[in-house]
Amino acid sequence: MSALPAKTGWAWLKQAMTLFRKQPAALTTVMFGNVLLSILLGNIPLLGQIAAVVLIPSFSMALMQACLMIDHNERVTPAVLLTGFRKPAVFNLCKVGLAYLAVTAVLTLMAYLMIGESFWKQAATPTANPVVDPSDLMGVLLVALLQVATVVALCFAAPLVFWQQMAPAKAIFFSFFAVMRSLRVFVVMLMAWFGMFMAATVVLLMLLGNGSMGRVVLTWVAFLFILLLQCAMYAGYRQVFGVPELKGKPGPAL
Repeated sequence: MSALPAKTGWAWLKQAMTLFRKQPAALTTVMFGNVLLSILLGNIPLLGQIAAVVLIPSFSMALMQACLMIDHNERVTPAVLLTGFRKPAVFNLCKVGLAYLAVTAVLTLMAYLMIGESFWKQAATPTANPVVDPSDLMGVLLVALLQVATVVALCFAAPLVFWQQMAPAKAIFFSFFAVMRSLRVFVVMLMAWFGMFMAATVVLLMLLGNGSMGRVVLTWVAFLFILLLQCAMYAGYRQVFGVPELKGKPGPAL
């Protein structure tokens, strides 16, 4: 894995846009399919919320595989949603998901230790004029940044497990150090992505206002930007580890 210039982060975003333009409807369908499945799982008390975190790598592989199919000029179909749920890959993907769960548990504990009780009460019952302690805001920002850092550090683990059949621990190791080696690239990519998202948000708020229609459009745009970021992660994997071979189904779905 050779060192990459920082501007590569912007190149990954442009490649993500190119991938999206080739099959926008298919990628959007896969994205919303993942979101719907996550919401349905999250509505199951306790176990569903845990399962939603453990299955993050399986959900992410649907979009990764869709990007790979576009790379190979294949038509993306809804069946790609089952990519990360097929045997035997699903078991190792869930092991990577346990790493997500462990980090999420640690960050949740940190949040409750660092952020005051008054903040959680106001979050549960929003008021017109909330009073938030600056230290609580710093705690929220720190936990959010650590959550983003975790997702980025593990972004290559699932495809390494799925496409290169690496053991989960080895995949997490390679993902972490690949990201650390290209840290400047990821910083540029995330800053450019966030800047584009904020610019789009401001423009839409100016045009549509903060009414119900504006909120619906902003939510839709937010999902599209998350999709763009996922496609950029695929572009990053492709450059760092090479374009994977497009193989048939690894096994039956669970």
